[in-house]
Amino acid sequence: MSTSTPAGKGPTTRELILDRAYELAREDGLEGLSIGALALSTGMSKSGVFAHFGSREQLQLALLESVATRFVEFIKTPALREARGLPRLRKLAERWCEWSRIHQSGCVLLSAVVEYDGRDGALRQSVLRQQAGWRDELRRAIKLAIDAGHLRVDTDPTQLAFEIYALMLGLHHDAGLFGYEEARHRTELALERLFASCRYMEPEVGR
Repeated sequence: MSTSTPAGKGPTTRELILDRAYELAREDGLEGLSIGALALSTGMSKSGVFAHFGSREQLQLALLESVATRFVEFIKTPALREARGLPRLRKLAERWCEWSRIHQSGCVLLSAVVEYDGRDGALRQSVLRQQAGWRDELRRAIKLAIDAGHLRVDTDPTQLAFEIYALMLGLHHDAGLFGYEEARHRTELALERLFASCRYMEPEVGR
């Protein structure tokens, strides 16, 4: 890049490339993403795209990081406005359902899990870090709900995070096959039953 390039122009162009790469990856997955296809789609030269990322793998890694940031901001930022405890945990689940609605045609993060779960290398490690980081966010929200007295003290945060995640995978799977609204309805019922199973039972009157 020329030293006369205005400040900020590089990062802006990089973000524009990543935005287009995101749309392509939603259709074809990360493995279907190439420097050539991206150059054609953005109207840039291959060398122009290459200058921002250096290699196809670096492009894929940058895209994974970018999408992971989008995902966390879309779900976590609104949830942080809710009171600590079950209200915040419910909001996380609600926003996650909304993410699934928007990404019915293709979620790059879920596709990446399938593409790289049986491989070694930097891409698999990136996927693993992203998934583990999100599980940590769920566990943190669950622990806050326990501390607030909204969930029983014997609730296992790791197990509950796993079960919430499994329901969201079910939502994404069923939405494409049977329709989003029905899948979300079933998911919300399952989430409520799951949360209820972890709450303290109110004592019956007279006992």
